[in-house]
Amino acid sequence: MSTLQNKIDFAAIIFVKNANPNGDPLNGNRPRVDYNGRGEISDVCIKRKIRNRLQENGFSIFVQSDNNRVDSYPSLKSRVEGELSKEEMKEEKKFSEAACKKWMDVRAFGQVFAYAGESKGAGVSIGIRGPVSIHPAFSVAPVLDRISSIQITKSVSGEGDGSKRASDTMGMKHRVDHGVYIFYGSINPQLASKTGFSDEDANAIKKALVTLFRDDASSARPEGSMEVFRVYWWKHNTNNGQYSSAKVHRTVESRIKLKEGIEEPQSIHDYVIPEKSEIDKDLPGLACEILEGE
Repeated sequence: MSTLQNKIDFAAIIFVKNANPNGDPLNGNRPRVDYNGRGEISDVCIKRKIRNRLQENGFSIFVQSDNNRVDSYPSLKSRVEGELSKEEMKEEKKFSEAACKKWMDVRAFGQVFAYAGESKGAGVSIGIRGPVSIHPAFSVAPVLDRISSIQITKSVSGEGDGSKRASDTMGMKHRVDHGVYIFYGSINPQLASKTGFSDEDANAIKKALVTLFRDDASSARPEGSMEVFRVYWWKHNTNNGQYSSAKVHRTVESRIKLKEGIEEPQSIHDYVIPEKSEIDKDLPGLACEILEGE
């Protein structure tokens, strides 16, 4: 299987309604916002969801969340020791090749193995740079004034003998009433050649983006409260790309905005969402594939 030969850029538009897209643990788990009041979803959060979708689609994943763990390894270190041979762990090159071949997320996003390489001695890390880079997602319009917080209570006592309410019976829940977020990403062929990342792997990432929030429901994100509305996918004709990633991403960024006269958006239809013909006009020779969210 040959590695990816053509640079890829992509963008994804996310629609949020009455959900907490990505809570900030340092701020009472309120939805993340930047200094301009725009909502934010961290790149780490997005990668976690991509990993989950890839795992559901049959790929072997190294960084598994506890809720989605499909093996018996309690830690990343034990997973390495259980899946790779001692011979593979003795040399950095063999280790990197084996790890990339074994785990899809390693050859896509890269990984730092801080406990590998027996011949290198204790404390030496092996770093693998992956070809897939993901930006944080930011809302198109500020969401700070559209964050609702409600106080909740428990119907049972969490401590003691049950004769009285404990101090942990009160809590808070937060949500974004409405928001449209967008994030960008790229896939680098030069780094793909180092990890063995192929065209088939790129297509798997594309499929994961379209179904990003499938089977991702929780109390903070009820089923149907978050969806990928649209994915823009550009496959360049060259290894280095016909245009810079910044210029490609800007064709979407410069066009997605609130419709004229809309001050309080309530749905995705209150926004101008760029179509394929508009995007292609700014990037001659580079066709954009548009996928609607599932």
